[in-house]
Amino acid sequence: MLKYILKRLLIMVVTLWIIITLTFVLMVSVPGSPFNSEGNSNEIVQQNLAKHYNLDKPYHVQYLLYLKSIVTLDFGPSIKQPNQTVNDLLGRGFPISAELGIVTIIVAVISGITLGILAALRHNGVIDYLAMGIAVLGISIPNFIMATLLIDQLAVQREWFPVATWKSPMHMVLPVLALATGPMAIIARLTRSTMLEVLTQDYIKMARAKGLTPWKIIVKHALRNALMPVITIMGTLVAGIMTGSFVIEQIFAIPGMGKYFVESINHRDFPVIMGTTVFYSAFLIVMLFLVDIAYGILDPRIKVAKKEGE
Repeated sequence: MLKYILKRLLIMVVTLWIIITLTFVLMVSVPGSPFNSEGNSNEIVQQNLAKHYNLDKPYHVQYLLYLKSIVTLDFGPSIKQPNQTVNDLLGRGFPISAELGIVTIIVAVISGITLGILAALRHNGVIDYLAMGIAVLGISIPNFIMATLLIDQLAVQREWFPVATWKSPMHMVLPVLALATGPMAIIARLTRSTMLEVLTQDYIKMARAKGLTPWKIIVKHALRNALMPVITIMGTLVAGIMTGSFVIEQIFAIPGMGKYFVESINHRDFPVIMGTTVFYSAFLIVMLFLVDIAYGILDPRIKVAKKEGE
């Protein structure tokens, strides 16, 4: 296990370095100056600003300074908001994005697993068709379309929920629903298919022969093995939710990291673009790593290290 963890950590570092390098190359490849959008037409002013942000130096020097800022966790000041550092923006925006993402994941997992179990237990019944119909709709409708429909029907037409911002639990309902629908549908379909397969296994038949209650059979024996594929895709789902929240945050005017990331692209705010990209990349890589470790721990049949002699 230790050897596997060290190997994965090395792969994580290499992967992050590749992302960092590609991000830097893309940024310096974009023509023009990031200071033009600020109304600085004076060439001397632009040169001084470029010097202040180290953008007048050769690319290899900028790259080394960029790596240094990542190692020291100091991404420097924002170009669009000179009185704010990238660390300040990350510290202010990430807790909100994380709250949105965590609540969304909880809602998606609980509702998806519940729908999948009910569909499997009532296979080819009304509940099965209804649950899978909801799942198909959830997969088919993109989250930004779902967000628009929710705003129109539940906020504008009926005024049940506030339209935008992030001030109370009521403000969380619509963005969470918009984000959770797709992952919930994926989890429901996967849980149903694996649960149907697990329920036909011999150890489930043995548990029934012993007189165990259906609740114990499902929770204690069937559910654990049925959820292994769900755990496998959790890293990808988390990545989709966290990156998908960028669009949802814009639609609902949520002051999370998505807001700063989109604004930084519009204003070509290089430090913010690089800082948010590196931060999210590192976060998602770590999440995938934790999912792999959890998968190996929960399923003793999974071997994370090669057998001796292989």
